[in-house]
Amino acid sequence: MKSSAPLSVPDKAGSLEAFTAGPSRRRMLGALAALPLACHVPARANDTGPIKIAQSIALTGPLGELGQAMHNGAKVCFAAINAKGGVNGRAIELVVADDGYDTKRALANVGGFMQDRSNFALFNCMGTPMVEAMLPQVIESGMPFFAPFSGALSVRPKNARNVMNIRASYADEAEQLVQHLATVGIKRIAIAYQNNSFGKEVFAATQQAMTRYKLNAVATVTVENDSSDAAAAAQKIAASEPEAVLVGLAGKPTVAFIKAVRLERKGLQLYALSIMGSAATVKTLGADATGMTISQIVPLPSNPSRPVVRDFQLAWKAAQVELEPSHLALEGYINARIFAEALRRAGRNPTRANFIDSAWNIKQFNMGGFEVNFNESAPNASRFVELTMVSRDGRFIR
Repeated sequence: MKSSAPLSVPDKAGSLEAFTAGPSRRRMLGALAALPLACHVPARANDTGPIKIAQSIALTGPLGELGQAMHNGAKVCFAAINAKGGVNGRAIELVVADDGYDTKRALANVGGFMQDRSNFALFNCMGTPMVEAMLPQVIESGMPFFAPFSGALSVRPKNARNVMNIRASYADEAEQLVQHLATVGIKRIAIAYQNNSFGKEVFAATQQAMTRYKLNAVATVTVENDSSDAAAAAQKIAASEPEAVLVGLAGKPTVAFIKAVRLERKGLQLYALSIMGSAATVKTLGADATGMTISQIVPLPSNPSRPVVRDFQLAWKAAQVELEPSHLALEGYINARIFAEALRRAGRNPTRANFIDSAWNIKQFNMGGFEVNFNESAPNASRFVELTMVSRDGRFIR
């Protein structure tokens, strides 16, 4: 990750040394440090060369498989665009820093990105706790914060035009899952959720949806990030004798809880949100994943009947990515396509301001099976949610 020199203000003769050598050195340097982050962020992309955007994402750690899939999806999209001459003749360069799904590392990454004056925007940074922590400095900076990877309503601030959410919210997904349960007549529902800001957001959204459909939870349990209490949570769930369990977990806790609950109740119906449904998680679960219903916020990546999926498949194959194509990879690809469209509309030498305006002016943009509609009164540009099931051979099917 490249970092630029600290902000400096020369004296009349152009000498920084002369400026910092006087008696008011500490006071003046303190004033510089207190300048808003917007002062550290240029208003325009460089006039020549690639347009550089930056991403902090988990490439290792408990959600590393999710981050790798999403990052590669975006990378293959930008590679395909650059191979055709870029956007308005400019290539897009995606710089990535691994945060390991750790908030402190994510904040350090984003701080470094903002200090590097060559970075035009932040792109597809990952994780509810990380994005929540980033938002104050991001909003203050005015730097475009495009397609953060979280479904939480807490990362969809009002009146912050430089924050542009795309994916359907956890509330949208919870609504679809609960509506399905109510439609098929399932009433005894238990809820398991992760004991962090992501899990609590899912729990709140699920409760609201259940209230609308006049359903009550027979049991609610939390699972820690290290999954140390997964077995105890599964026992409590099984004891409540539910007909179905709504699972608001991601990464390692998902695997530990589902394996534990399958030992308690083999045929219990399990419903989960898209964040759980990575190909790596399903593969790790093996037979324990069979029959699970999972909401998805992008189309099935194996369904070539949708033009956007065909484009993704071609780009993925051309890049010779070792990972299997997945919903998360397709989401990264779609986010990159939408970013490129906003950039195209902003012109050859975009400013951050006209890029942001261009993004918010995207209405009913259909990529062939996936449509976005930016609206400042809506929390996200997409409302796409569909339910999938895990087949016996570990594939997602409709």
